[in-house]
Amino acid sequence: MSFIDKALERAKATRQQEPAVPQTPAKPEGQRPLPVVGNLGATGASLEICYTVTKSIPVDFQFLKEKYIIAGDNYPAVAEEYKLLRTHILHRTKKDHLNTIMFTGPRPNEGKSLTTINMAISIAQEVDQTVLIVDTDLRNPSIHAYFGLPGKKGLVDFLKGGVPIPELLIHPEGIHKLVLLPAGKPIADAAELIKSPQMVELVQELKHCYPDRYVLFDLPPILNFADALAFAPLVDGIVLVVEAGRTAREDIEQCLNMLKDFNILGFVVNKVKRHTDKDSYYYEYSEGSQPDRRKKFFG
Repeated sequence: MSFIDKALERAKATRQQEPAVPQTPAKPEGQRPLPVVGNLGATGASLEICYTVTKSIPVDFQFLKEKYIIAGDNYPAVAEEYKLLRTHILHRTKKDHLNTIMFTGPRPNEGKSLTTINMAISIAQEVDQTVLIVDTDLRNPSIHAYFGLPGKKGLVDFLKGGVPIPELLIHPEGIHKLVLLPAGKPIADAAELIKSPQMVELVQELKHCYPDRYVLFDLPPILNFADALAFAPLVDGIVLVVEAGRTAREDIEQCLNMLKDFNILGFVVNKVKRHTDKDSYYYEYSEGSQPDRRKKFFG
């Protein structure tokens, strides 16, 4: 058993021994759901989506390829590995409708945003699922940039200015069943907004609005800023993204200690050297002279 496996087991054991953290209040009765995706209708075994409110903006699939995004036919081998990671997450969440998931990491530049995007695309490929990505890194927004989309307005404008959520959503045209909520312009008071009553209500609204949707939140690094820890009580599960050979063992231990009261679904470890461990799942972003980028999921 690896160091991370052991640390994760200790964190789970500690959480089971301690009193449960109070759950986020349920959505008030009579509150209208947000029309955040458009009109959904079942057609056979798959979902047919008509984006009547959400803006649909074309994306350049060659640009996505340069960003290592698995949309379309980009990186088919990588996409297969993400399906394995997707299976882990769905097995641990779907039965109990744990559909709000936070992605973060100990330190900057460990791959959390790209992992969030590719996992969202993989989940959206399921016949009975839709996905919303919420860029909750209000200090350094990046989700829109990965898609080459405008990011002038977003979550910040809802939290600070009351702009309706449907006016802020973007569907990257050509990527079926995926919707983005950009962060908007960077702000300094991110931690305060993250735990504001508006944010608490929004997370609950997004969770219950559509039964077939997963909502993935991309948060700042947990050891650098207070945002992720403040947001953790609002979501059903957490995925930590770390980098092999770079993320310090002490940082991982500290993250687990900080999140011991919450449901850690697992780790995605970047740049793991390939070996024959049958219980490990890798995917590779390298192509030609591009840097080698491999990942592994622990849970």
